[in-house]
Amino acid sequence: MTTAANPAVLQSRAVERLVEPGNSAMCAHCAAPVKFVARSQHRQVIANVYVGNTWDRVEHYHYDCYLEAGQIYGAPSLPPNRKRS
Repeated sequence: MTTAANPAVLQSRAVERLVEPGNSAMCAHCAAPVKFVARSQHRQVIANVYVGNTWDRVEHYHYDCYLEAGQIYGAPSLPPNRKRS
């Protein structure tokens, strides 16, 4: 619980997810679509971006593009019970 004496500090963060069917996001790094491909396990990084302690936007990245961009919102966390291959 957050109180006035101890306010929460909101910061941008990233999570790694599989690309799902119907995804229509554009990569914030290369500007290409982050597309689902059948018989493939493509991964994406989704970042919740905060500006001035206020949520501003969501950015999507191809997993490799996020690494190339320098993991600007930190190392992406994984969903529970999932290991990086």
